[in-house]
Amino acid sequence: MKKTQLGIAALGTLLAFGAQAAAPDWSKVAKRDIQVFHAGVTPIEWLMNKQEHSGKTGISKGESCAGCHEENGALNLDFKRLASKELEPVAAPKTMKFPVAMQAAYDAENLYIRLSFKSPTDAGAGADKEDKAPLHEVKAAIMFAGPKVGMGPQVGCWQTCHTDVRSMPGADPKKKKYVKDANVAGGNYYDYIQWKSGEAGAGATQVDGHVAAERVNKGGQALTKADGECKAGLCTVTFTRKLSGGEGDLALAEGQVIPFGIAIHADKTVHRFHHVSLGYTLGLGAAADIKASK
Repeated sequence: MKKTQLGIAALGTLLAFGAQAAAPDWSKVAKRDIQVFHAGVTPIEWLMNKQEHSGKTGISKGESCAGCHEENGALNLDFKRLASKELEPVAAPKTMKFPVAMQAAYDAENLYIRLSFKSPTDAGAGADKEDKAPLHEVKAAIMFAGPKVGMGPQVGCWQTCHTDVRSMPGADPKKKKYVKDANVAGGNYYDYIQWKSGEAGAGATQVDGHVAAERVNKGGQALTKADGECKAGLCTVTFTRKLSGGEGDLALAEGQVIPFGIAIHADKTVHRFHHVSLGYTLGLGAAADIKASK
């Protein structure tokens, strides 16, 4: 009897854990649209140059980019200027912005994030595209700012974008994204996860990395799975991430608020030829731009 009772108890524990760790019912999780846009050559140095970007004054006072440029879910950016040769000297896409529906949930073990969007296929003719297999039609990434990233909650992932990184005018073609004075142990870095669609006989892949002194596309241990599918241009990408991981993985906990940004590479583009979001916050059961449900 005792062995039977122990077996039943163990089975109950396993079932309870399985239910706890199961992906959420997305039909019951709130959605929030986040607009992503083609930002051209507007790195952090541009943002903080008052002659080029009048918003520097607000940022210096602690205001966020979204607080100034988002109104009722829409962006009030000067898209004509962003598409001009001044800010996009190579090739602006025809679709300068599009919405990404974001949902988030968590349990004792994992954070779950779902992104849904219609991926455009009208990148500029001169945009940097992958020229070797596997060609990824679409890539979707989320970048989480560490607690010591300067202005992280205000600017999202802009602290990784600089005038001297590859594909910026006149920059070193080998220089990757980085964070100035990066320190992983000290929290001055970005944790990021990415899903890449598959093509040319290759399956989809995922990245669990971070951006510190440079972008590193490996080493993370928190991303359990990145699932994605695109049909007729409609894409759905779901990330399952453990709350804790290894080096470069931000440790997450209930009640925490994490600054983040989204990046979508559409139409086989790479490097800066993507659509990015402004900076937003994700709360695990806490008030934020996106509140993950438990």
